[in-house]
Amino acid sequence: MNIYFVCTGNTCRSPMAEAILKAKQLPNVAVRSAGIYALEGGEMSENAQRVLDSENIPHSHVSRQVTVEDIEWADLILTMTTAHKELLVRSSELAAPKTFTLKEYVTPYTALDVSDPYGGDLHTYKQTFYELQHLIEELAQKQGGGTNSE
Repeated sequence: MNIYFVCTGNTCRSPMAEAILKAKQLPNVAVRSAGIYALEGGEMSENAQRVLDSENIPHSHVSRQVTVEDIEWADLILTMTTAHKELLVRSSELAAPKTFTLKEYVTPYTALDVSDPYGGDLHTYKQTFYELQHLIEELAQKQGGGTNSE
């Protein structure tokens, strides 16, 4: 299964989600991330990198914009907010049937947006990391991949 995480700038939430899921090394799961308004070739935010390092999660990231090729590649597109989802669904007929917010997909009946740490301190990034970690664990269970957590 090809899973594509999408956020705004591809520097905080979607690359953290990508790194967390990749670290689980689920069989037959490939992961990419991008941003709707990303600047091509940028780095992951410093605090996102620091949080992943502190959790011993490997990461290598260069920001990318959402592309038609990636939408075609994806079996499942998971956005960080309902606004991201709505933009993708409106801009691509191909995206519509396979696009959900991450929370909508794994924990229906909850608030649909993942908190945005952009511009926040390290504590704010850690809170978003823990939120994503929990959601990715739920996603792994849903994909039948079990858990590799501590």
